[in-house]
Amino acid sequence: MTVQLVLETIAENSLEWVDFRFTDLSGKAHHISVPAGEVDAETFKLGVAFDGSSIPGFRGIEESDMVMMPDPQSCYIDPFTAHPTLVVMCNIYTPEGELYDRDPRAIAQKAEKFLQSSGVGTTAFFAPESEFFVFDDVRFSSEQHTSFYSVDSEEAAWNTGRKEEGGNLSFKVGHKGGYVPVSPTDSLQDIRSEICRILDETGLTIERHHHEVATAGQCEINFRFDTLTKTADNLMKYKYIVANTARQYGKTATFMPKPIFGDNGSGMHTHQSIFDGDTPLFYDKDGYANMSETALYYIGGILHHAPALIALTNPSTNSFKRLVPGYEAPVNLVFSKGNRSAAVRIPIAAVSPKGSRIEFRTPDSTSNPYLAFSAMLLAGLDGIKNKIDPRKLGYGPLDKNIYELSAEDKKEIRSVPTSLAEALDALEEDYEFLTNGDVFSKDFIDNYISYKREEVKEVDIRTHPHEFQLYFDC
Repeated sequence: MTVQLVLETIAENSLEWVDFRFTDLSGKAHHISVPAGEVDAETFKLGVAFDGSSIPGFRGIEESDMVMMPDPQSCYIDPFTAHPTLVVMCNIYTPEGELYDRDPRAIAQKAEKFLQSSGVGTTAFFAPESEFFVFDDVRFSSEQHTSFYSVDSEEAAWNTGRKEEGGNLSFKVGHKGGYVPVSPTDSLQDIRSEICRILDETGLTIERHHHEVATAGQCEINFRFDTLTKTADNLMKYKYIVANTARQYGKTATFMPKPIFGDNGSGMHTHQSIFDGDTPLFYDKDGYANMSETALYYIGGILHHAPALIALTNPSTNSFKRLVPGYEAPVNLVFSKGNRSAAVRIPIAAVSPKGSRIEFRTPDSTSNPYLAFSAMLLAGLDGIKNKIDPRKLGYGPLDKNIYELSAEDKKEIRSVPTSLAEALDALEEDYEFLTNGDVFSKDFIDNYISYKREEVKEVDIRTHPHEFQLYFDC
């Protein structure tokens, strides 16, 4: 969409506001709304000013003036506002007109340009499977004298004996029993369908939706793949629409990886491939699982850099509550065809040459999609450039149920980091692949690590409720 078409859309739909949005380091969206009558072609040249010092991880107060520069190709009409509003995603610039090197969206665009200059291919496609929970009640507190959380869902396994429903109607979802049951066990069909309707209206192509494995309202909706930056834009839109649709139904949605203990967590399995024009570079009819050597080197780069990569694809302390053995967690740094116990799965069912792709199963939705997709692409490209062969480095293929291997057999299999602190340590040691093409600056990486270490510290220094159970009677 051009600037002129954006202005025509505003006029034709009698829009009252234009909502300019950007994302911070953690992937949270921020916005400033401007009256539609004040938005013209000049707005798209000069941008919208904001205070960068009020955004965590950006700038100090002495250099706080920053500019949101709107991207006319990212527009859609907000489906939730009472006053008709157009949403526009923005890049961040300094007042001097320079692209801000800590802007996640700009980093994604630089990653795409680096691919095009690398000689490998022209386009990288991404398709995230971003799982989420829908709860009926969420309460939490972390104070000096108290710390707790409580989540509840009408379909949760622990509510088979609850009386507060005014007559318990049963049909609860058992632990690990939530994969694609029909209603009334699946109580969220209509909410997911409504989310899909709105996503379709705002430009996303929906492929399917279903209930996921965990009890207490775990869901998944898949939308069509796109290029790196567009997919990140689409994921921001997706999360916004999921959260607000759930709220309209009197419920709340979370993309937190592990909001409940003892059942599957929510991941963001990320499918990815590279094309050169219209030619898929990951396909070879004679290769393992129809994978080309290029694809295998890409896998090698992902698995080789995985400990550092995970600091960007799983960047929360809660991420590592999901990344534990069992619960279908992709903790094993190997690749395999059609095998969901491996960190990298090669889909083989109903796959055409153009559909040939790899699926990195480790990421979750606490990641900033612009940063996570860019980091995955750079790791893969580094694997292609340096011909990192996963078969020679002990990364597989391993076509077995890894969860059922003996302890002795698992000894040679590398695992993901066990904590965010460990992943950040790995990123400090292995970051140069991210600076290829100046996609990530060293300043960005240092700032990101420092920012995330503060999160680790905030969790580490607080008393945990379970410690009372373990130690109160010492």
